[in-house]
Amino acid sequence: MIALRRKEGRQRSEHGGEFRDPAQGRGTHDDERDRMTVKTTQVLVVGGGPAGATAATLLAREGFDVTLFERDIFPRYHIGESLLPSILDVCDLLGVREKMEAHGFVRKYGGYFSWGRESWPLDFEPLRHPYGFQVVRSEFDQLLLEHAKSQGVTVVEGAEIREVNFDGDRPRAATWSREIGGAASGSTTFDYLVDASGRAGLMAVRYRKNRRYQLAFRNVAFWGYWTGATLMSFAPTGAIAHGSIQDGWLWGIPLHDGTMSVGVVLDKTTFKEKRRKLGSLTRLYLAAIDECPLISDRVKSGLLMSPLKIEQDYSYTAESLAGPGYFQIGDAACSIDPLLSTGVHLATHAGVLAAASLASMLRHEVDEARARNFFECSYRRAYVRLMIIVSGLYLFHHGKQTYFGKARQLTDRDYDDGEEMNEAFRHIVSGLQDQEDSARTLGELAVAEMASHLSPEDAERDLAMYQVSNAVFQPSSIPPDAANNRLYLRVKPQLGLSAAGSDPR
Repeated sequence: MIALRRKEGRQRSEHGGEFRDPAQGRGTHDDERDRMTVKTTQVLVVGGGPAGATAATLLAREGFDVTLFERDIFPRYHIGESLLPSILDVCDLLGVREKMEAHGFVRKYGGYFSWGRESWPLDFEPLRHPYGFQVVRSEFDQLLLEHAKSQGVTVVEGAEIREVNFDGDRPRAATWSREIGGAASGSTTFDYLVDASGRAGLMAVRYRKNRRYQLAFRNVAFWGYWTGATLMSFAPTGAIAHGSIQDGWLWGIPLHDGTMSVGVVLDKTTFKEKRRKLGSLTRLYLAAIDECPLISDRVKSGLLMSPLKIEQDYSYTAESLAGPGYFQIGDAACSIDPLLSTGVHLATHAGVLAAASLASMLRHEVDEARARNFFECSYRRAYVRLMIIVSGLYLFHHGKQTYFGKARQLTDRDYDDGEEMNEAFRHIVSGLQDQEDSARTLGELAVAEMASHLSPEDAERDLAMYQVSNAVFQPSSIPPDAANNRLYLRVKPQLGLSAAGSDPR
């Protein structure tokens, strides 16, 4: 049995280092621009995580006036450490690829599944981007936010939005206050709002009140950090480990600071019953690890050197992802069970979509209604497809050929019979399929048509599939035949949207 062996003494950070005073992490960048009262801006971004930093940086690089308010002072802890290969395209767009590569994050060349009665590697090597990263999020997020500042974004950390003022349905100003690093308060007017406020959900929770939780994924995740854990010699370099157990699954993520993030995911009912029976969260955590050889073999000679963290109710979507004068991105808009590590992918993908839509709107290339429709369709399409793949994997007994076959149904690409069965699965779970779809018109596979891939047999046999169909598709206000208005995302010569048949030059 895995024993609990935790170091005592100095207080530890979330990934093994010592805690620091947040003010010490700011260095000398807390300059006069950070302290100023920003009166007006073209685009106000709320939230400095990957979603907000991506959107803000891209808009600033296009020459627009962008102000970003972040409630916390970075670095700050966040879960979601395993990044998909799609992050490389985002880094290239942001101009931050060199900084990412130089930082020393673990390169993630794939994953390994010990799932139900089968095991198999997930190898990213055949893809045009053969790796992602395993990151310490406090470092990754700060890297992106510092880069945003270097690209011309006015960033105010420690500033909390107190109230949004509307002109009809359209947000027009935000009242904010800052207590850390120099007390200040004020009101900032803006033309457009990008809500990247995370799970707090400024627009969806506080104002629109239209967040809907996916009841099929009422899971609880709890995790800690280990030293001395061993890597998988039989898996791609830097791989994330996924191991299923009778009532859930576990992850193992190697990080560049020498620790391994090890987490357990159980449905809420099972979690409560087992925690009550075993008497503590720690005993439940260690018992789950003992049940999963893939993970227990990694940590049997290791040391759990952090307190356990816990989260729940993290699978949801807003009924609409954009509205008059605003876009919702990242966890402010939607979130998925962490099984396929899609959080940062969806956040940065949405940041790119929102920035491209806003850039074309501000340059009067595309009217707001069409741009918002493109954003909504493209973002929801990515979310729904990944949700369906995740829900299928929760049918542990189905086997990999079923998962791979489902993935083939969720793309309009014609795969040759001779191609590997897992090619579509690999392409989708790498995030690259979403990026390629946004760069072309999507009349071939409208968002609502995905519901047809949830067979009645699956829906009847597995409640998760049925609830995904209803919870995700029914609230959508997108007409089934609207697709994305025959628009597509372009990155050259300027980031923006183009219409099918047009010449972006």
